[in-house]
Amino acid sequence: MVATTPFHDRLSELNDQRLYTHWQGHLSALRYTHAPKHEYFAVRHGVGVFDTSPLYKYRITGPDAERFLSGVLVRDVSDLREGRAAYTLWCDDRGFVMEDGVLFRHGAEDLVLTSARPALAWLTAHRGPLKVGLEDETDAYGILAVQGPRSVRVLGALTAAADHLRRFDLAPTTIAGAEVTVSRTGFTGDLGYELTVPRRNCLDVLDAILEAGRDHQLRPFGEEALDMLRIEAGLPLVDVEWTDSTLAWSDEQRVTPTELGMGWMLRGVREGRRFVGSDAIRRELETGSSRWATTGIVVDWRAWDRLHRDAGLLPTKDEHPLGWESWLRDDSGEQVGYATSVMYSPVLQRHIGIARVRPRLAEPGTGLHLETTVLHRTATVACQTVPLPHFAPQRRSAMP
Repeated sequence: MVATTPFHDRLSELNDQRLYTHWQGHLSALRYTHAPKHEYFAVRHGVGVFDTSPLYKYRITGPDAERFLSGVLVRDVSDLREGRAAYTLWCDDRGFVMEDGVLFRHGAEDLVLTSARPALAWLTAHRGPLKVGLEDETDAYGILAVQGPRSVRVLGALTAAADHLRRFDLAPTTIAGAEVTVSRTGFTGDLGYELTVPRRNCLDVLDAILEAGRDHQLRPFGEEALDMLRIEAGLPLVDVEWTDSTLAWSDEQRVTPTELGMGWMLRGVREGRRFVGSDAIRRELETGSSRWATTGIVVDWRAWDRLHRDAGLLPTKDEHPLGWESWLRDDSGEQVGYATSVMYSPVLQRHIGIARVRPRLAEPGTGLHLETTVLHRTATVACQTVPLPHFAPQRRSAMP
């Protein structure tokens, strides 16, 4: 049986498409109107809300909570202060990425880890004799992402907490009579917040957000718009940029944190910091044996236009991300990588992508050739590597 989120009853009233996908057994809206681009622009220029409730939520408590998490997560959480959150990965024993999530620290012995896929059994298997409590609170809370440059105005009408949060800060507050946690987090690469709300209060809080956002043209957005937003932000997505190592058939489907572009998380690994998979990752760092490097790519718009016009076509500019990988070749025609996500960015007005290339080719400005098809034939178009993220407005990190 497919479940619905605590916000579904109200958000479904705003969905005139009735197009849903399944996210871990829950209905998740693909889009709310006929054009996901409208929802995309609501976030980039105004404010939108996204129902991210299907995320798994695990509360980790007890005197050994920090020690436990330091031993299973790639990110060094020893300096994660109360009232802060951190994006992190976790790996298998061979140093290949399994999943990612955000760790929220509510207190010295009270933390919550979110995950797009179930992880409780894996966490429990690594608890050992440590004094740690692990509780699955997935169904007890909904999470509503309020994203976009006007998100702080909408929340500011309901609580003063958002005005003082830096990026990845979190704080308890009250909205519509409910005790919620507001964090300055999100998956859009823009100014934005996420509200963690007790299930029984979700509709009351959502109604308050919708009312406060009325003068700001607030609108809900679905997974299609979110995919566009996160590609511009250079944010990797499981089952697209990587495959959970435990579900992969081959090492060709697996990546390490370094290969995924998350080498910045590996502080202290060379010096002996230990966690699940750290020995293999340390060897990778010491031997320089990474197979891939993650980079952004931008297509040469002149080459794209010429390719299509020479074939008698108008150049396509489709914001819908491709649903497949696209090969990358060097000047000799050798395959040297592949793009995991490619789309036309409405804000940047360029074809952009997230790609994996041989490490020697990851330097920004490296010229490559992206495979595409024109009139049923394979063709290539010039592109070059660029740093990620593609889109990083100052408001994302600045104080409101």
